[in-house]
Amino acid sequence: MSDADAIRSDLAPTGTLRVGINMANMLLVTDREADGSPIGVAPDMARAIARRLDMPVTLHPYPMPGATADALSAGEVDMVLIANEAERAKTIAFSPAYCGIEATYLVPDGSPIASLADVDRPRIRIAVAGRAAYDLYLTRTLKNAELVRAAGLPAAVDLFVDEGLDALAGLRPALIDNAKTIPGARLLDGSYTTVLQSIGIVPGRQQGIDFVAEFCREACRSGMVADLLARHGVSDRLTVPSEGI
Repeated sequence: MSDADAIRSDLAPTGTLRVGINMANMLLVTDREADGSPIGVAPDMARAIARRLDMPVTLHPYPMPGATADALSAGEVDMVLIANEAERAKTIAFSPAYCGIEATYLVPDGSPIASLADVDRPRIRIAVAGRAAYDLYLTRTLKNAELVRAAGLPAAVDLFVDEGLDALAGLRPALIDNAKTIPGARLLDGSYTTVLQSIGIVPGRQQGIDFVAEFCREACRSGMVADLLARHGVSDRLTVPSEGI
């Protein structure tokens, strides 16, 4: 078996590369084709990997990041494009990141919260999209504030407004849009984390792991990722590491 065949066998035992796509990330999936196929940076990255391997690819959309991660564990897909987060890394082998998105908080009109440091205090309630990468990060790092989870960011926004919560956690680009619809709401300066977007595969498939790691580094170094961000109109909302991190 050649090295190329071994990589294909590692990454796609069925002969078709089955890729899970997180449809909730509106920066990396910006639209759909008429048949429902996802359009955006993440789908294009998946297709580029398949072209490099010279094999067919099928894209499998999932409504939330948690469901996307679960699909890999269940064997429904061979690869996922989701945020690289420590909790997920317990069951997923991640590549270096190919882009990153800052995460921060939105606070309501008249809020006394002035900085990120003001958020993690007793009796502060934070709306968050359950099982999003930033939810996993905050679950691990917050000491005093309470996370109130909803099924996805739109539901978390509704929760934030309807229940008068103290803050809304999310990715900065999405929160900028949310702030436009909530009178007086404002984003806090800085970020509590940068959510790194990576390619994840089944642990233990070392040749496949090495391949996707090098693919991501080259995609960043060559400008391919930057070109995809520009093509899909999201260059101003994501950062690209020079060689993957």
